[in-house]
Amino acid sequence: MSYSDADPVPPEPGDDRSVPTARSAHRRVLVGTDGSTTAERAVDRALDVARAHGAHLTVLSTGRRAEQVVAVTHARLEGSGVPVTTVATHGEPAGALADEAVRGGHDLVVVGNKGLHGMRRLSPLGSVPGRLSHRLPCALLVVKTT
Repeated sequence: MSYSDADPVPPEPGDDRSVPTARSAHRRVLVGTDGSTTAERAVDRALDVARAHGAHLTVLSTGRRAEQVVAVTHARLEGSGVPVTTVATHGEPAGALADEAVRGGHDLVVVGNKGLHGMRRLSPLGSVPGRLSHRLPCALLVVKTT
């Protein structure tokens, strides 16, 4: 945990919030994408954060088209000056992102605020950001993509 003098209220004992400082800049950023236009906005934000912090970026996608999605995204990010790794997997997106966040030692996960369809989109309990907020051992950035 870090504390910045700019923070007007110091954290209470047991408070695990993290205030990024020059000493605790993000070093490993993970972003989830399904290849949609809105999800690519989250990828762009993750790239901006990774570039600003000199961090490594990992792009993760799940599902039938995961290999294609990460290949297209990797090609788009080539030449960005940011080291990029891709992960294509199967399973529920929030679970896959949480598992990779732990496995890869990521300190920031970036996702878009939309991406599910139908009734699950209407329920905050069904959203990927909502599920991640309870499962991640690191910071979560939810990008407004719509």
